[in-house]
Amino acid sequence: MSGEAVRPVRTFPPELLLRAQNVRVAFFDVDGVLTDGGLYFGETGESLKRFHTLDGHGIKLLQHAGITPAVITGRDSPALRVRLKALGVTHVHFGTEDKRPAAEQTLQALGLSWSQAAAIGDDWPDLPVLSRSAFACAPLNAHAEVLASAHYVTRVAGGAGAAREFCDLLLIGSGRYAQLLEKALQ
Repeated sequence: MSGEAVRPVRTFPPELLLRAQNVRVAFFDVDGVLTDGGLYFGETGESLKRFHTLDGHGIKLLQHAGITPAVITGRDSPALRVRLKALGVTHVHFGTEDKRPAAEQTLQALGLSWSQAAAIGDDWPDLPVLSRSAFACAPLNAHAEVLASAHYVTRVAGGAGAAREFCDLLLIGSGRYAQLLEKALQ
């Protein structure tokens, strides 16, 4: 870039960035957030899930910025386990319908509080975590009650880059986005 400062094109309203400023853990739902919410069943049960690479890279960038990604999902599948392992996500709760206790367990393990948490979810089981987090996000195609409780609604649907948009907002709020972008350009 010939000595020029990197000028990111991604922007968010200042009030959202203030909410995201002290976030140290980001909670993710899976179906409807990291996937499109569709469930693909074969003869032996659920076998396939579609993940978006933008979302995966966003999760990796959070880790580089010192924000811990944590997944709390009501389902479990080999495909999900493979994807999360590839992304290096270690704070995971599978098959968890009551998500608040799982989130509190993660917060305690990390020595953090709800004021340092962000969450993205799309349906009623996510509401207890969303409503307690300092920053709550919903994909564009989330349920109406979740959309109403979110501080921010992404411009795209779950499974189509919504988690990446959430990650970008957290990265800008943390002050690390431009630095990570500059490093990517080298």
